This record gives sequence, C-alpha cells and structure tokens, in this order.
Amino acid sequence: MKKLIFLFLSIALLLSCTQTTKSAQNSDKAISIPAFSADSAYAYTKRQVDFGARVPNTKAHEECAQYLLRELKRHGAEVVEQKANLTAFDGTILKSTNIIGSVNPKATTRILLLSHWDSRPWADNDPKPENRKKPVMAANDGASGVGVLLEIVRVISKTQPTVGVDVVFIDSEDYGQPENVSGEGSEDSWCLGTQYWAKNPHVSGYTARYGILLDMVGAPGATFYREQSSDYYASSVVSAVWSQAKDLGFGQYFRDEKGGAITDDHIYVNKILGIPTIDIIHFDPHTASGFGSYWHTTHDTMDNVDKSTLNAVGTTLMHVIYKEK
Repeated sequence: MKKLIFLFLSIALLLSCTQTTKSAQNSDKAISIPAFSADSAYAYTKRQVDFGARVPNTKAHEECAQYLLRELKRHGAEVVEQKANLTAFDGTILKSTNIIGSVNPKATTRILLLSHWDSRPWADNDPKPENRKKPVMAANDGASGVGVLLEIVRVISKTQPTVGVDVVFIDSEDYGQPENVSGEGSEDSWCLGTQYWAKNPHVSGYTARYGILLDMVGAPGATFYREQSSDYYASSVVSAVWSQAKDLGFGQYFRDEKGGAITDDHIYVNKILGIPTIDIIHFDPHTASGFGSYWHTTHDTMDNVDKSTLNAVGTTLMHVIYKEK
C-alpha cells in the first residue's frame, strides 16, 4: 500500500484512560451529536468486500463504484463522479473513479474526509509465494475507512452540522510499485487517485479548514499513533483529534505517541492543495511492516474488522465535526 519509514517509536505502550472525562461530558451537553452506528459501518464495510477485490479495471471494481455512488445519493449528498485514465508504474492504464459526496454544500467552512476504496492487485506481502499474485480483499486496508465515512454521511445528512463536509473516496491508491520491482519514482506510484484529484479538485479553488484521511481503521485492538508527516503538516489537527478520542474514552486506540512517517494520500493533499491533512492509520510496532500481519496478503478479510474499533474512529470524528463552527 505505501512505504512506512520508522523514525521513532517509544518502546513503552502506555495505558490510556477508558472513561469519558467530566469536561467532555459537560461540553457535549451543549452540542447535540448524533450517534454513530458501528453496526452500520460494519455492514457498509462488508458490502464492499462482498463485491470481491476492487482492483481497477475489474467487474468488482465497477460494481462497487456504482454502489458507493448510489449510497451517497441515497443519503442526500451532492455527488461528483470523477473519472480518469491513470497510468500505473508498469504502464497499465487504470480506469479510475474518485467519488465525492458533499453534505451542506453551501457552507463556506468545510471539513475534508478521505479514504481509498480500491484493492491492491497483488498480495505481495503474503507469506505463501503462491498467493503473491492474487488480489487483496482489502477489508481493513480500504473498505473499513469507506465504511466509517458512509455511516458518517448517513448520519450527518439527517442532522447537518454547522460546517460543510466533503467525503472523497479515492481510487487507484494501492496500485503502487512493489519493492522487488526496480525503477524510479516508486513513492509517487502510490496514491494516483489523490494526486489526480488534488490537481483537479471537484470544485475550482477547493479548500477546507483541514482534512482527515482514514486508512486501515477497523482492526481489532488497532492502535493509531501520531503519524509524523501528519504532525509536520497539521500538528494542531492531530492534537485536537487525539484529545477528543481520549476524552471519549478511546485513548487505548489513539496513542498520543510518535509513530512512523508514511507516504499516503494525505501527503499529496498537503503538498498540492495546501490543506492541512492528517492520517489516522493503524500502526503495529510488532510487525516488520508496521501494519497488521495480514497487510497486503490474502488474509485481509472481514476477520480483521472489529465493530469496537470502527466505533472508536467514527464516534471520534462525529464529535470533531459537530464541534466545528
């Protein structure tokens, strides 16, 4: 999916508070924040996986794109379907579709939420060599983030927040150059859909107060450390989100510790559009990749998606959104 650079990680794993603080309770009384449904987010995640591996140029990919479009429209979002032919590192032309859904489109202050929806075409990290040419089902690495965002759209379209919210489902993120393939520009071979959207936003001159990228946000017991590029571009946003999660009792997921630096979709939003954007991404210090052991393998299935983790991420984002003015 992308390249993780280990810059620093504290060896000690700190236990975090699991109860909502009185200050969070008091502040939330004045703000009506609709409930996030982990069951719904899980169902949205599973529905994507049921199509099969959503690899560009496949039937499953096209069917899933139509499903995402229908769901956004069904919930009343203003929808843009952005199609583009993108060239992969190996010369393959990827028929890509970025899907944008806007809630409260007339609001001048906007929040950007992103997640990629495509699947990696090869399970090149699989422990079994015979599986490495098979596609990845991408339940956690892709579908989980989209599932959370679909549920957020469903809820906020009924009770609109003060700010506008733009949800971008990014395509062709995971067609990046494998490490065993030589050549220049390997980092920029990832996140092709985001690079295209950032250069050709769905609204001319598009901007947002900040952006939040979700990537691998469904694993049981997932841990989200402060990704270092996020801290570089948008430290205050990281602090605000992690603080909100802690206040809600989700500190065991959102670790207020430094993780690695990663090439992911948020990099191009920061560099090209200048929107301070962070990455909420699972970081596992116990694996060689820094991600789950199933990452880029045939084992990235619904077994690696947990409702409690989806709830922690989704509920945190709901509170962040509704507290914006």
